[in-house]
Amino acid sequence: MSTTGTTTVLAAGDHFVLPRLLGEEVRRATGGAVDVRELTLPWPHTPFGPVGEVIEASGTEDELIDALRGVEVCVTQMAPLTERVFAACPDLKLVCVSRGGPVNANLEAATRHGVAVCYAPGRNAVATAEHTLTLLLAAARGVGDTHTDLRKGVWRGDYYDYDNCGIEIEGATVGLIGYGAIGSRVARILVAMGAEVLVHDPYVSADVLAGIGEQVALDELLSRSRIVSLHARVTDETKGMIGAEQLARMPRGSVLVNCARGALLDYDAVCDALDSGQLSGAGFDVYPHEPVPADSRLLTTPGIVMTPHIAGASQEVAHKAARIVAAEVGRHLRGEPLAHCANPTA
Repeated sequence: MSTTGTTTVLAAGDHFVLPRLLGEEVRRATGGAVDVRELTLPWPHTPFGPVGEVIEASGTEDELIDALRGVEVCVTQMAPLTERVFAACPDLKLVCVSRGGPVNANLEAATRHGVAVCYAPGRNAVATAEHTLTLLLAAARGVGDTHTDLRKGVWRGDYYDYDNCGIEIEGATVGLIGYGAIGSRVARILVAMGAEVLVHDPYVSADVLAGIGEQVALDELLSRSRIVSLHARVTDETKGMIGAEQLARMPRGSVLVNCARGALLDYDAVCDALDSGQLSGAGFDVYPHEPVPADSRLLTTPGIVMTPHIAGASQEVAHKAARIVAAEVGRHLRGEPLAHCANPTA
């Protein structure tokens, strides 16, 4: 608690979800009945990584422990919420992680120390869906290679050759692997563009897809789809789910897009498929190793359009993320049930 008796909140932001955005939304959600402290973590100017036992975190445990002295609530995106941090901060009661999942929080430790951990599902669904369509269109029409050539001053008229031309979305069959908040948005956009949409997601019923797409087995989706886009979560079942065998089932000259997670896909197999012509293009925002190593085949294989894991990066996402976690702070102070709590037993 602060010296004024109001609840003290630490807004541990970074250079994307800014501390001031978190602070502004927390004050708005609580009617100003809080004392907000701010801490700026170095991401993305410094890549995130493992800190203690958690993954994808930014900053240090010591820095966070010092900032959390006397703090009851922490709102953050990347702070390392480890066993050591929870043990050293007995006043902490609530942590709100402004991400789709609290991967930077040790949930078992939080529960043992009586700290509820909330998160922000769907915060970047629109941005990622739009970015997926950006890469899908770019890969389908060869934008990556043509852009690179033109920037070098090379005018490639042979891109008009029939075998080098791209494909249109209207009339194409597009397969979506995963139909959550992002995949479902991508599907609606594709239908509006005139595509036939196939979906493989064992957790989605056919009635949910009514008027949008057709639920099919993975093998059928691959064999029928000229374009395939990945939207699945990484689980033991989905890790490495697309490899050489699956790529070989796709029609020759197909396009593959991944804005989900790098662990879903065998990227060496993709490079082989591009070299052989089995794939005509690919669009990636996520990779097995980030940043992409300098010796990666992805950097030299033709037909790939790439972005550096920025599908979920928009100014609107930063504001949405701040609003979602701030709303949880308001519920906490009013004694209401939390909307998105990852460890309700805490």
